[in-house]
Amino acid sequence: MTLSRDGVAAVIGRPIHHSLSPVIHGAWLEAAGLNNQYIALAPETPQAVGALLDSDTLLGCNVTAPYKEVVFDWARTRGVVIGPEAAVTRSVNLVRLGDRPRAESTDGTGLLAAIRGQAPHLDLAAATVVVLGAGGAGRAAVQAMTSGGATDIRVVNRTRDRALVLAEEQGAGVAGFGLDEVEVALTGSHLLINAASSLETLDLAGMSAGGAVMDMTYRPLETPLLARARARGLTPIDGLAMLIGQARPSFEVLFGLPAPEIDVRRLCLEALEAQG
Repeated sequence: MTLSRDGVAAVIGRPIHHSLSPVIHGAWLEAAGLNNQYIALAPETPQAVGALLDSDTLLGCNVTAPYKEVVFDWARTRGVVIGPEAAVTRSVNLVRLGDRPRAESTDGTGLLAAIRGQAPHLDLAAATVVVLGAGGAGRAAVQAMTSGGATDIRVVNRTRDRALVLAEEQGAGVAGFGLDEVEVALTGSHLLINAASSLETLDLAGMSAGGAVMDMTYRPLETPLLARARARGLTPIDGLAMLIGQARPSFEVLFGLPAPEIDVRRLCLEALEAQG
């Protein structure tokens, strides 16, 4: 498909066929009466990502795995303005191209929106938060929790040293743990955020009553972790809520209008069911 910068935006990642971003943005574009397009692209290499962003192909794009850190490096080497959240997390999920290019991360905004929407009873300022994973998604989660008022954040990572580095970067209120210390970290916690790519069975018994568990993935919508949380009486927070939450500010940056107030979650659930 040959494109020109005539109002086409995209989500880039690999694999990308499963992405619900075109469903979300396509529905908003239709509801807003805009003629723009929003498509999915799967560059094969980091070099192909850079070439795409350097071309006159798109007005902007969202970025998903495995290219968030790749695009951060692209923005840094090109002298592109990098937003504060992207600078802290060293990952980018939104790029505005054109005359005034800018690289942003709206992941933290999406995460907070998901928590507020599905676990409104949680007071982050009074909560002990456990974040599983110290990669780009983990950094985004820690940054979001800090901006949301949390002052007791425990990062758990397979490699304890990486968790300690992230904790040191974030400063007071953030502590690092190895995976063998996860039960210690979970004791008395109010919110668990899974920002890891894979996860063994966790014992959630040590979490506080009335707590919540979030999984950043939305395939499946209710992951085994969220099912265990529900069975223990904890509030599950799914990755689809985060996806929609980060898409709202992305839409406004890409197309210049607030996202219309329509039920895109229903459309996403229908798409997930159709995809099987």
